[in-house]
Amino acid sequence: MKKILTLFAVVGLFAFTGCEGPEGPQGPPGYDAPVSEVIEREVDFTSNNGYLVTVPLTPAIYKNDVVLVYHLYAIQSGNDVWRLMPQTYYMTDGGALDFNFDYTLNRVNIFLGADFPLNTLSPDWTQDQIFRIVIVPADIFETGKSINKADYSDYNAVIKKYKLDDSNVKRIKL
Repeated sequence: MKKILTLFAVVGLFAFTGCEGPEGPQGPPGYDAPVSEVIEREVDFTSNNGYLVTVPLTPAIYKNDVVLVYHLYAIQSGNDVWRLMPQTYYMTDGGALDFNFDYTLNRVNIFLGADFPLNTLSPDWTQDQIFRIVIVPADIFETGKSINKADYSDYNAVIKKYKLDDSNVKRIKL
């Protein structure tokens, strides 16, 4: 009796695996996967641009994406020293200079502010300033999952944590 049941089971298995039916309905359309990216810009702040520079984001980012902006503060022993913005620098005469930013889905504004006239700044603070804009997609932060987010103040930790490729970042002067 066991042999007959085993035979029926094997025959039934072959019968069901060979079945084909009509193709099912097409699923809902997908969406473009969000992209992490690093954008580098070299800018000059002048009275003509109001000490504000706009960097367009193309394509636009998603509503919940995270935008981080870093200022290249120095190069030490051949290594870039990036500082997360907003960043306040205290001048030797006691004044305070702020590098700051804001953003929308389509652009990032990088601007200077100070408690003294900006036109008194030396070109070291206004010319050939380099910034990296890091876009981290919101999908990385899935709801309900516990995440260990990167230390945003550490540019290299952010790049490593979110597996971003910054090896071929091209500097574009605005």
